[in-house]
Amino acid sequence: MKNVNMNFLVKIAADINVQQALDFVESPDCGGVVLFVGNVRNETQGKKVVRLFFECYEPMAIAEMEKIARHTISALGIKRIAILHITGEKLPGETVVVIAAAAPHRGVAFEACEYAIDTLKQTVPIWKKEFFEDGAIWVAAHP
Repeated sequence: MKNVNMNFLVKIAADINVQQALDFVESPDCGGVVLFVGNVRNETQGKKVVRLFFECYEPMAIAEMEKIARHTISALGIKRIAILHITGEKLPGETVVVIAAAAPHRGVAFEACEYAIDTLKQTVPIWKKEFFEDGAIWVAAHP
């Protein structure tokens, strides 16, 4: 599912595209564009990760992601932001989350990306299952 506003794009899908996020936020009035890309690590707490599986309660996840986007625009002064997250299975090295923020100056864009990923991990109902060589475990989608 995807929601596109004039100033923000939030999306949850089986596949996401870094370039889509960058294309959405780039604007001639923005001198600072910051991109955060979260990928699957090949190891967690000393255990080899074979794959991850993500699922979410999509209506609430989209609503929470929209809240994050609106906050970065109203409180931080971001001009445009894209927040994309996957569902389904991903292997080590594959992308699971992309946040792109554009602002007139770089400092605010950095702040918005950090706020967005930290808040996403705390408030958006996304869960992941980590598969290891010797079993699997469901965990919240944050460290």
